[in-house]
Amino acid sequence: MTTRVTFVSPAMNASLRQARFDDGGSIDAGGEARARAVAGALPTGVRVVTSPTVRCRETAAALGLVAVRVTGPAASATEPGEPVQPAEPAELAGLDVGRWRGLTLAEVGAAEPEAVARWLADPGSAPHGGESVEDLCARVARWLESSSRADGRTLAVVEPEIVRAAVVHVLGAPAAAFWRLDVPPLTATSISGRGGRWNLRLGHPPDSPEASPEGS
Repeated sequence: MTTRVTFVSPAMNASLRQARFDDGGSIDAGGEARARAVAGALPTGVRVVTSPTVRCRETAAALGLVAVRVTGPAASATEPGEPVQPAEPAELAGLDVGRWRGLTLAEVGAAEPEAVARWLADPGSAPHGGESVEDLCARVARWLESSSRADGRTLAVVEPEIVRAAVVHVLGAPAAAFWRLDVPPLTATSISGRGGRWNLRLGHPPDSPEASPEGS
């Protein structure tokens, strides 16, 4: 049984451009146009999920992604089914940054330099009153392991930090490696697994052939 998950990071918006902690803003016109340009290039999947944020929902919509509820005894991605809204698993929510939400990293660094330094150095810390990087990595790992028990493909339009956490888990890397990973807007990161073993492909455009890994 092989499980395949393709993570797609959200299209560009003002918050991403300004290094601002997500403030609920929409993707910008350029980001939407780029997403629409590659709509249909991603493989059809039975399961489509998103982070519960405006920019991820809008990116999924611009990409033309919908989940499909397949009817019939032999469920497959090729059977006709009923389109449904993508699920938004709680485990795929973006990092909770507490009182820093909506601020830029530069603004927080100017106001709370010691707190920011501690946050970046210690993945177990949460000086903003929200969630630590370690906690984020743990919940994404739980979601991945539950997903690994399902055969087939999942498309996940998720916040960049969810992709980072997934890569940390797949590689068995320490949580401190989280900040060493860069996830550009509207790129795909694909993993495939069988028997508890994952293969990883990082940061390719969503319309490239590598977005559809066939190996395991």
